[in-house]
Amino acid sequence: MQLYNKLSADERALLIDKAGKDRITISFYQYHKIENPTIFRNELFVAWEKLDVLGRTYVSYEGINAQISVPAENFEKLRDQLYSISFLNNIRLNVAIEQNNKSFLKLTIKVRDKIVADGLDDESFDVTSIGTHVSAKEFNQLLDDENTVLVDMRNHYESEIGHFDGAITPDVDTFRESLPIIEDDLKEHKEDKNLVMYCTGGIRCEKASAYFKHKGFKNVFQLEGGIIEYVRQIKTESLENKFIGKNFVFDERRAEKVSEDVIASCHQCGEPFDVHTNCANDACHLLFIQCPSCAEKMDNCCSSECQEIVQLPLEKQKELRKGKANSNKIFKKGRSEALKFKK
Repeated sequence: MQLYNKLSADERALLIDKAGKDRITISFYQYHKIENPTIFRNELFVAWEKLDVLGRTYVSYEGINAQISVPAENFEKLRDQLYSISFLNNIRLNVAIEQNNKSFLKLTIKVRDKIVADGLDDESFDVTSIGTHVSAKEFNQLLDDENTVLVDMRNHYESEIGHFDGAITPDVDTFRESLPIIEDDLKEHKEDKNLVMYCTGGIRCEKASAYFKHKGFKNVFQLEGGIIEYVRQIKTESLENKFIGKNFVFDERRAEKVSEDVIASCHQCGEPFDVHTNCANDACHLLFIQCPSCAEKMDNCCSSECQEIVQLPLEKQKELRKGKANSNKIFKKGRSEALKFKK
């Protein structure tokens, strides 16, 4: 039985075009003790492949974290399949703000130690003692309270293109880096301030809220469903939008527009721009912001060194990459010294 994807991204893209069907991009997560993540993972793969589900999903002993797309005609079947799983019954499915049939080009379901790399010792505190979930309306009301401290639990490259007005946006590369920084910065306000957190879909805040309560913060709140659900609620309930710019997403779309504001700038020339791209040099693949003018001038590369490499024959490029591990040491996110206007 096939339990892994066999098609390349290009092959899958052609199949999507040929099918001519609209797809829906969704995300969801659930913390739950899964006795055998490998068996659960395999069962999911078989069920989802039948429904033509694509995307990236992590399964662990602590639960599931999924970002996927499905043909619109199969959405209800997918929902029914998820609801048939006891701990996923009536799970909230965050539907993307903006749809793109090629948001994902293959189905990947991986077993991980954790569904989010938080670096926390879960045995040291009660992970179920989470903060108070608040709706978009309640969230806006908290932001109007002078005793509220609003914290963005995402990474620098996410908040750079969009964030809530007045939010603290830690300059970090990973979620685990932000936790001790936030605790230290707000240690004088553990009892007299409302600690309000948000992230893309809510999963990072779920664990962080329990962590900060364990650390002595008395009034901890988290935006229910994250930015994605917030945008849905402000539209359906005609609420004031307090988010400026774009919401970064981890698929081929890279971002969803929430407001017309452009708050970032091209990392190479400094002109206002907020679209991320990856360096064309596959040995670099740096994620950075590049305007069309710089893309043309630099051949979609982040530096002159990478530009020289992409001019070489493909076989020579492969030879230069040989033996180099594709890790976070290579796939950085906007931290290259070659970028003059990086955050």
